Amino acid sequence: MDSETNIAADYAAEYRALRPRLLSVAYSLLGSVEEAEDSVQEAWLRLDRAQRDPEQEEIRDVAAWLVTAVSRLALDTLRSARRRREEYVGEWLPEPLVQHGDPADRVTLDESMSMAMLVVLESLSPAERTAFVLHDVFGLSFAEVGKVVGRTPAACRQLAARARKHVTERAPRFDVDADEHRRIVDAFRAAVRGGDLDGLVAVLDPDVVMRSDGGGVVRSALRPIVGAHKVARFMLGIRSRYGAALELRPATVNGRPGLVGEMEGQTDSVIAFAVSGGRIVEIAGVRNPEKLKWAGGTAGDRHGDG
Repeated sequence: MDSETNIAADYAAEYRALRPRLLSVAYSLLGSVEEAEDSVQEAWLRLDRAQRDPEQEEIRDVAAWLVTAVSRLALDTLRSARRRREEYVGEWLPEPLVQHGDPADRVTLDESMSMAMLVVLESLSPAERTAFVLHDVFGLSFAEVGKVVGRTPAACRQLAARARKHVTERAPRFDVDADEHRRIVDAFRAAVRGGDLDGLVAVLDPDVVMRSDGGGVVRSALRPIVGAHKVARFMLGIRSRYGAALELRPATVNGRPGLVGEMEGQTDSVIAFAVSGGRIVEIAGVRNPEKLKWAGGTAGDRHGDG
C-alpha cells in the first residue's frame, strides 16, 4: 500500500510541475482557455485512474503520457468544435490571455502563440494544426505526433509541412522588439483617446485588418475591417459613442503589448496587435463576455490537482 501511495504522490507531483506546459499545449491547439483547462483536468483524471488500476502497467514516462493524453483530448475537442465555430455569429477569435504583470501566470505561452498566429491556425485542419503545434512549437517527434493523430510519422511530417507552408504565407512577420511594439500600441491608444484621425492612420499599415468578436452577445463588426482609414474611423466612432466611459489600459496580451478596454471598472474588451514595419498590420478585438473570463486574472485556478 505504501508503494502505491508513493507512486500516486509522485504522479501528482509530476502533474503539478507539468501543468503549465500541458495548459500551453492544449491552449495552442484549441485557442480556448476553458477547453484547455478541461482537457488538462481530464488527462489528470485518466492518469489517476490508470495508476489505481492493478491491471495497468506502470507508466514510466509520465510527462510523455500526459502530453499525449492532453493532445488527444484537445484534438477530439477541436474536431467537434469545428461545426460550432462555423455557425458562430461574426468572427471567431481565440480567448485572449491577459497578463497583468504577474510572473506567476499559470499558462506560459510559446512566443509564437500570438493572437495573430492563433487566428491563422484556425484555418488549418485539426490534424494539420496538431502536427504543426506539437512538432514545430513544442518539439515533439513525428513518432510522438503520430500517437496523437493516429497516423504514421511520415504522414505527420507531411501534415506539418503543409501547415508550415500555410502559416508562413499568412502569419504576420514580427520585426520589432517588445519596446517598439509597446511604443506603437501606446501611439494607437493616444490617438484613439485624443480623437486624432491623422495620428491613428499614421500608426496603421495601409492594409491593416481588424477583426472583432462579440459572439452575437455584444456589438461588434461581423466582418473584418480592412484599410487604415476604415479602421481609424471605426475606432474613433467607438470612442465618440462611449467617450471617457471607455478606458483603454495597457496590458500584455498573449505575450505581446496590447490593450484592455474597461467600462465602469469592468472588462469590456481585449485588443491584440500584430506589428510589422513600424506599423500595426492586424488588430484582434475580443468582446464576447464568455471569452473575457481570464482577462482580469490568470488561467489555471479553476481546477485543483485532483
